[in-house]
Amino acid sequence: MPDSAAGPAPDSGPPDARRLAALHAIATLAGRDLAPDSLLQSVLDVCVRNFAADAGAIALFNPETATLETAAQRGNFGEAGGPYALPAGHGVTGWCAQNRRALLVPDVRAEPRYIAARPGARCELAAPLLDGESLIGVIDLESDRPGGFQPADLPRLEELATEAARVLALRWRQGHLEAKARQLESLIAAGQSLVARLEPGDLFHAFTREARRMFPEAACALYLHDPALGILRRASLEGGTWDPEAPAEVPLEDCLCATVIQTRRAVWFPEVADLDHAELRDLPREPARGSLLATPLTFEGEVVGVMAVFSGRTHRFDNDEKRLCAAFAALGAAAVQNARLYSRVFQTEDALRRNERLTTLGLLAAEIAHEIRNPLTVIKLLYQGSLRIDYPEGDPRSTDQRVIDEKLVQLEAIVTRVLGFAQAPTNLHSRWPLADVVTDTLALVRLKFAQQKVTVEFAPPPPPLFVEGHKGQLQQVLLNLLLNSAQAMPAGGRITVRAELDAAPAGPAVTLDVEDTGGGVPEALRARIFDSFLSGRPDGTGLGLAIAKRILRSHHGDIQLLRTGPEGTTMRIRLPLAP
Repeated sequence: MPDSAAGPAPDSGPPDARRLAALHAIATLAGRDLAPDSLLQSVLDVCVRNFAADAGAIALFNPETATLETAAQRGNFGEAGGPYALPAGHGVTGWCAQNRRALLVPDVRAEPRYIAARPGARCELAAPLLDGESLIGVIDLESDRPGGFQPADLPRLEELATEAARVLALRWRQGHLEAKARQLESLIAAGQSLVARLEPGDLFHAFTREARRMFPEAACALYLHDPALGILRRASLEGGTWDPEAPAEVPLEDCLCATVIQTRRAVWFPEVADLDHAELRDLPREPARGSLLATPLTFEGEVVGVMAVFSGRTHRFDNDEKRLCAAFAALGAAAVQNARLYSRVFQTEDALRRNERLTTLGLLAAEIAHEIRNPLTVIKLLYQGSLRIDYPEGDPRSTDQRVIDEKLVQLEAIVTRVLGFAQAPTNLHSRWPLADVVTDTLALVRLKFAQQKVTVEFAPPPPPLFVEGHKGQLQQVLLNLLLNSAQAMPAGGRITVRAELDAAPAGPAVTLDVEDTGGGVPEALRARIFDSFLSGRPDGTGLGLAIAKRILRSHHGDIQLLRTGPEGTTMRIRLPLAP
């Protein structure tokens, strides 16, 4: 980098003017948009020019290795082999780092602590870069003349080193905050991407793809944990390849990531290549080297999976990277759980639809049996009362008459069984808080409604209202109304559920209103919406509201269309208040 890039730093003139110019040159670096390497090089250039040094270097302290590593050089400082790492305490530079003090060596040939880094060096001046009590690094200047630096230069370099440390710390903190902001933006974008995916395969691939965007140089894998089977199932890998001969499902005892599941904590493995791949069958074929950070996906205390980040090289993940992985893993755990719950919602809805069809069949059978029983009773009474004849013994017609008697009894028994089967057993009726019936039903559809952009408002009544009945059947009625409302709002909307006490003359009752913001019920259907097989949708059966009305009547309640129009529809359920 050219010396001019560091700003004005005269190497001549009065000492105070030179000192102030150098301090100003370093201070102004804080406001310039420089990369870290360029910033260090600019600081070094100011110091080299201000002290008329023949060479110089800035070495940064690496706390992980406790060494000083060359980060910037000037004046053929690298003739002894280029950038180097010097243990703290070794050489003049290491002494400054260890003792947190500046040091002047007038003639390095007489200094036992000196370690030659440049053959022509004769005089050395060094000062530590300190951020409070923390060591950042050391500025080291060399002259090719014995006595090239004077004792008065020692406090001047310390002053410049203090200002340089302030600038470096400020810029690094700024860079750290900018990196944090980028990570937060990536995390938000990744979370939004995951929330929008509910199909499991698509979700898993999106998870590893977004994880790799946060760690571009790494490969990212997702494993799912099945505690019932005690296995880890590989779900997705981005930036690497699986071993085609390795099984997709591996027992926990053969998994490296089992440690993460057992401890419920992130675990760092320094070098994957040192592990026994023959025994650990959950590792991908590529990358087969570098470090691994495995983070658990935990939801409500349960480990649902593991996120694995393979660095491809030896890398010690810092606390920021670990926190980023933990935050993203938490988002992933919630997304995985939501996908599972969403799948269960569809399964539950399918089951309820099947139950609805079975209920319909049962009700139709009951209607048929009821219609058959009346003429059957008339036939039986007429036959046994006036048409029965006593035939002589041995007459074959007596046998025919006996068979007719038996079949009439058999038909009556069949009708009785069908009618008895169609009725809900009273022993399944219990006393339930109406708010619990509503909230449990809303839990079934919350994910489906979230995808359809349908919001639901329900405020449980302050005094709890109790009803007596079959909870499953009451939920079936409410679920049918909620799904009908959602289907009436294809572009999204709002459903409001209200429960109130109705002190009617016929006895205290509770009303439950389901109000939507859909387009309303067509006028031609309003008077007959509770008729069987009447539907306003091509895919509808026309049985939902008919069954709902029958269920509520069996509970001594009823349902009605309270209001409807272009602004929406309100259906009202009415049930007796349980004592």
